Amino acid sequence: MLNKIILMGRLTRDPELRRTGSGTAVTSFALAVDRDFKGQGGEKETDFIDVVAWRNTAEFVSKYFTKGRMAVVEGRLQIRDWKDKEGNNRRSAEVVADNVYFGDSNKDGGNRSGGGSYGGSYDDSYQQPSGDFSEIPDDDAGELPF
Repeated sequence: MLNKIILMGRLTRDPELRRTGSGTAVTSFALAVDRDFKGQGGEKETDFIDVVAWRNTAEFVSKYFTKGRMAVVEGRLQIRDWKDKEGNNRRSAEVVADNVYFGDSNKDGGNRSGGGSYGGSYDDSYQQPSGDFSEIPDDDAGELPF
């Protein structure tokens, strides 16, 4: 079975970092995601999708993302049943984020470009290549094996 969601949209509010009783970091936010087609009125419609992030991903999102920032969220859909204040049964859908990526460049003019991420599969053991690359001669360029 497969439950995989990938969304790209803008944050509708600043994420707020909270902690559970046991100290686990959690943040929730909503993404405004434009539909690819126009509605009956001739304008594109927008969906507002709730997202929740846990642990390191929650800390990353709350530190680097603000309202209006473009984000790419990779995660899974979760449906929750709950009761409101009047005791009525309610149901909510939200995306539980596994990874969150920058969908735009840093607004502050830093050197961070779109595509940076942090999530459950983050691996900080990556090392930069040494830079000892050799040039491909021009005469061989037309005969690449792919």
